[in-house]
Amino acid sequence: MALKAVEKDEKQLVTLTIEVSAEAFEEAVQQAYRRGAGRFNVPGFRRGKAPRKMVETLYGPSVFYEDAVKASYPDAYEQAVEEAGVEPVEQADIEILEIGPEGYSFKARIHVRPEAEVGQYKGLTAFKPPVAVSDEAVESELARMRARNARLVSVDRPAKDGDTVTIDYEGFVDGVPFEGGKGENTRLVLGSNRFIPGFEAQLTGCAAGEDVSVAVTFPEEYHAPELAGREAAFAVHVHEVKESEEPELDDEFAKDVSEFDTLEALRADIRAKLTEQHERASNEAYEDAIVDKLVAETRVEIPDAMVEEEAGAMLERMQGNLSSHGMNLDTYLSILGQTFETLCDELRVKARRRITADLACEKIAVLEQLEVSEEKMNAEYETLAAQVGKTVEEIKRVIDEKALHRRLLVREARAVVVATAVAATTVDEVDGVDGVDGGDGVVDGGDGVGEAAEAAAPKKTVRRKAAKKDQDVPPEAPEDK
Repeated sequence: MALKAVEKDEKQLVTLTIEVSAEAFEEAVQQAYRRGAGRFNVPGFRRGKAPRKMVETLYGPSVFYEDAVKASYPDAYEQAVEEAGVEPVEQADIEILEIGPEGYSFKARIHVRPEAEVGQYKGLTAFKPPVAVSDEAVESELARMRARNARLVSVDRPAKDGDTVTIDYEGFVDGVPFEGGKGENTRLVLGSNRFIPGFEAQLTGCAAGEDVSVAVTFPEEYHAPELAGREAAFAVHVHEVKESEEPELDDEFAKDVSEFDTLEALRADIRAKLTEQHERASNEAYEDAIVDKLVAETRVEIPDAMVEEEAGAMLERMQGNLSSHGMNLDTYLSILGQTFETLCDELRVKARRRITADLACEKIAVLEQLEVSEEKMNAEYETLAAQVGKTVEEIKRVIDEKALHRRLLVREARAVVVATAVAATTVDEVDGVDGVDGGDGVVDGGDGVGEAAEAAAPKKTVRRKAAKKDQDVPPEAPEDK
């Protein structure tokens, strides 16, 4: 193999011109003959036993060229890539130039991983939200603890919203029972909207021991097509009505639900934990703002193939996360009022930002002469192995060493950027960055869910996976989980 030329344009498209010698090509042709001689019928010879020269005379001298090129060009291409010192981010487009007994030449066109140009990366100023844990937040957490520790108590009165009723029920359509429409000793919290619309409301006011007839209409988009939009009647027997009784908020409550002896000690612990959570959220918001600043200081031309692969990986992780919470992508999009196409557009924007930040950090690692020691590599392998319950040796077999090394370098460089940054106490102190919303500047412990740390995972082009249909048992309504 000889690398004859390397051309690169401003779009990170590299064209490699590669030659394969006569000797290497002859060896590949001979191997192609050995593998494919059985395909040819040569008079006077059993199939597969005719000499190569006889086959070439009968079918043409180039009869084995295509197979020989297919078998030999990948190694030549890999050697040329290594010699050129480039890192492809997609499969190469191969064009054969010349071919004959003297060998062949070809061009390989590939988009490669670009190198970023970074402006200022030390001393960046970013807003760091102050941490605020209000008395109301502490009391709200105590209220949730009371609700979790509530007990159900039987009551001798008509049921109301919030009560738990134990019922038997059987459903009928046109007087005929339908499959899945019967249940015994079923617990139902009135007002939970667990059953189809209108069912629970008709049990309000009923007492234990009563028989009730409930008339409902199944939703038009009910999962069972034979019931969708149909009117149904349910015969319901109420066994029991219970109300939720929350414990008193006192020292005894604190002893029951925690290791503390007093309510005030429990309150102090709740405040400390909320403060820790809010500080973590503040730090994450601060680092994200610093990354936005770094991205604004970075110039790089990112091939579309890189963006598509990263966005595809993000979509795959999103679908996995939704699935783990019992939701599919269609349901998620319907809740947001969003289309699949607009979601993919948003993911591409996020992917471009993430790639830009990583490329900037890779450049900073070079400028700062950062290194990742063997000890740090081994420690990361051990961490990843512990996370997935595998041995270090198993992890090393599935995770690319070069990718992991780069990931740790990016982490080291990002730490340099964050360590040298300046935290502003108000949004007004920070020069604006397009696309960054300062908000009200207070981390108040909302219920947002942050992204988990990501391991080096295979990336795929943005592509929709088939979504599984929600499955519910009548007369329960479809749940958004």
